[in-house]
Amino acid sequence: MADILIGTCGWTDPALLASGWYPRGHRDAEKRLRHYATRFPVVEVDSPYYALPAARTTALWAERTPPGFRFDVKAFSLLTGHPTRPAALPADLRGHPRDEALRAEVWARYAEALTPLRDAGRLGTLLFQFPPSLAPGPEAEDFVRAARERARGWPFAAEFRDPAWWRTGRTAAFLQDIDASAVATDTVEGMTPAVVTTPRLAVVRFHGRSPLWGAGTKEERFRHTYMAAELTEWLPRVRDLSRHTEELHLLFNNCCGDAAPRAAQTMHDLLTTAFPHQQDRTSRVTT
Repeated sequence: MADILIGTCGWTDPALLASGWYPRGHRDAEKRLRHYATRFPVVEVDSPYYALPAARTTALWAERTPPGFRFDVKAFSLLTGHPTRPAALPADLRGHPRDEALRAEVWARYAEALTPLRDAGRLGTLLFQFPPSLAPGPEAEDFVRAARERARGWPFAAEFRDPAWWRTGRTAAFLQDIDASAVATDTVEGMTPAVVTTPRLAVVRFHGRSPLWGAGTKEERFRHTYMAAELTEWLPRVRDLSRHTEELHLLFNNCCGDAAPRAAQTMHDLLTTAFPHQQDRTSRVTT
């Protein structure tokens, strides 16, 4: 049975900081992360999607968290086929054509920056979130396969924002073939298939069920307060996933305020009640 790690997508969102979730005196970067790590055993880091991180930063993340803590790190936008502003690239690469050579160089710098996390045993997985514009087909599979090949030797999880990927009947086998963990999602559009494609890890990202999922501002797209009944719907799927992988990450990406950590706590409570025999395998959070 899997170790089930529950956490949130980020720990520095301004709305979370303003919500009062962090105790007084825990507002600087170090104390925030140290406090978060007392509450949850995993966190997703989205800042590397917008800009390449620095190795010194990831080394500090490792130093400020206990053994067994996991960081799931989003891939830089250029590596997943998203539009990338020139200013987001290192200055010496901004005039370079957007081609495979550029992606290879960006990958090398991204990997170098994350090496301290991997060396410290804190890296959960790299999260490659592919855009809605990447529709399934041979060319798209070649693009994903090339991304996976660059990241050979690294843990790799794939989330497809075009739901057509899960209507082809071949995506699970494709991900299994390239040794990539499938990322299931929960949105207002429904639940994408929760399948295990590597023996090491499965991931579920709870984006919320906002009716503005496909439009509006970022806050509008992800604003949702999960009710216990909505999360209860996931219990049979969580049970099934946990039977087929070593580790299962349940990550809450809903906002705003402290909606994500509250949902994570609710999911933890539901799991420990529904699966009492797994309490020692479900990483605890404190109240």
